[in-house]
Amino acid sequence: MPEIICTTVYQFPELSDAAKEKARSWYRELGPHDDWWDAVYDDFERVCDILGIRLKTTPVRLMGGGTRAKPCIWFSGFCSQGDGACFESYWSHAKGAAARIRDYAPTDATLHGIADRLQAIQRRNFYQLAAEVSHRGRYHHEYTMSIDVTRDSPTWQPPTEDAEEIVTEALRDLARWLYCQLEAEYDHLTSDEAIEEGIVVNEYTFTEAGRRFG
Repeated sequence: MPEIICTTVYQFPELSDAAKEKARSWYRELGPHDDWWDAVYDDFERVCDILGIRLKTTPVRLMGGGTRAKPCIWFSGFCSQGDGACFESYWSHAKGAAARIRDYAPTDATLHGIADRLQAIQRRNFYQLAAEVSHRGRYHHEYTMSIDVTRDSPTWQPPTEDAEEIVTEALRDLARWLYCQLEAEYDHLTSDEAIEEGIVVNEYTFTEAGRRFG
């Protein structure tokens, strides 16, 4: 014979502290939404454009059968050895990059320093430097970026002795900066405050003990 069982359910604010923690743990296990990093990538693409970095792209197949160009940006994180971020690109001089990056990110000293170093080494090489960044290996962090620095001199002058090291470290610092932005975004999305907001907005209900119901 069928039975009717009545259960009292609660909104998140109505739960005890212990039940709230259980509810948060349930929601946290769902993980952030798909492509949660999109906003960070968009910001990174804008930063790259300012610094004179043209990201390489790769075709991605769409559900409708077409394709779109996806920037070559990768990361892994956030708790394992070897985690990090990397990208593939072409870099050349961008006029006014140091000033423009300050307009775009006025409080970000890391980006200011990267722009200043790239501008200074370009000046010493008469703004003729260029670099290609390629990914190598199966991991994704700044040291998996192979960086080839060249100089387009009409008199065949080579780059200054310090050019390769300075450009390489600046671009790797940019990859480290990207990883920090991704980690900060992930920490925000999995924070108690963000999780509680997600639970309340979706109107999830729970048993008195904090078990998801409904």
